[in-house]
Amino acid sequence: MSTETSADQPSAEQPSTQGKPGRYQRSFGGLVVSMVVIVLALGALYGFTGLFREKPVYEPESIDYLTSVAAAQDAGVKAVYPSELPEGWTATGVDLDPADTTTFGLRMLTEGDKFVGIQQEEDSVTGLVTEWVDAEATETDDYLVPDTVSDPVAVQWAGYEDEGGDTGYVADLGKVTVLVYGSAPPEDLQQIIDLLTRAPVKG
Repeated sequence: MSTETSADQPSAEQPSTQGKPGRYQRSFGGLVVSMVVIVLALGALYGFTGLFREKPVYEPESIDYLTSVAAAQDAGVKAVYPSELPEGWTATGVDLDPADTTTFGLRMLTEGDKFVGIQQEEDSVTGLVTEWVDAEATETDDYLVPDTVSDPVAVQWAGYEDEGGDTGYVADLGKVTVLVYGSAPPEDLQQIIDLLTRAPVKG
């Protein structure tokens, strides 16, 4: 009886591996699930560590608005501006068109980071309020500058407000109209109105 093993038949010592999956073979679906789990884990870790990171505080950039006013005056603009800012206020920007000597704008933030703007243009009261406060702004109480203010640019200012809480006070100065407006409380706007002047900047 022959003891030779056929080349086509596996011996008892050499088990056949045909038809059996590899030991480390993975399905595509399993790979996707693994990747999703990793992404979720990393996201959770990032969110957890973010709880202990300090959030950056962005301070508004302050400008020397009086220098800008002086430049505007040198260019022939009769700018209406506050002679000084209330304590804690910051001037953040000036709007000036060298080709238009009637237009001037100043942007400020109060101590509580509320916006206040001054806009001077050769426009009507209605036009200025519509553009800078709201097209649907309604009239509110006027503001009368107190007698303690020695030389106000205007004594009476018409009041306007919108549904979003913004307020504006506007005065017709003849050739130009001036609007003081913003999200700050009316008392803050009135405070800046009392400081308005057209005098040349000293120094």
